[in-house]
Amino acid sequence: MHPKRKKRLLLAGAILVGVGLAAGLTLTALQQNINLFYSPSQVIAGEVPVNTNFRIGGMVVTNSVFRSDSDLNVGFDLTDTAKTVTVSYDGILPDLFREGQGIVALGKMDGDIFVASQVLAKHDETYMSPEISDALKAANQEILGSKQENE
Repeated sequence: MHPKRKKRLLLAGAILVGVGLAAGLTLTALQQNINLFYSPSQVIAGEVPVNTNFRIGGMVVTNSVFRSDSDLNVGFDLTDTAKTVTVSYDGILPDLFREGQGIVALGKMDGDIFVASQVLAKHDETYMSPEISDALKAANQEILGSKQENE
C-alpha cells in the first residue's frame, strides 16, 4: 500500500473512532439525565424504574396536604382520578401549589411513598401539562371501561 494512502486511511479511521467515542459519551450522559414521566396509575402498577429519578404528575387530592410542625417536610396525595400516590417533599413548595391543582414532581420511590426532590406547579389557572392531561384522560377512560364491563 502506498504510504500516502496508508496515512489517509489511518487518519480516517482515527476520525471515525473519535466521532464514535464522542457520540457514545454524549448518549450515555443524556441517558443518565432523562427523567421519564409516569402517572399515579403507572406507579401503582409497578411500571416505574427502581432506584431511578422520574417525574410523576397528577392532581393534588383535596384535604390531603399535611405539614410538619418542626421542619419543611410536606406530604400530600397525588391522583390521576384512578389511583393515588402519597408524595413526601422536604422543602418550600411553589407559591402556586394548592389542593385540587395539577403538579409535576421529580424524585424516586421509597417503598410506597414517592420522595420528591422538586415540585413544580402550573403557572396559571387554565394551563395543564400535556403529560398530566393525557394521564388524566387515560385514567378516566380506564374507569369508564371498567364501569361498562360491570354493567
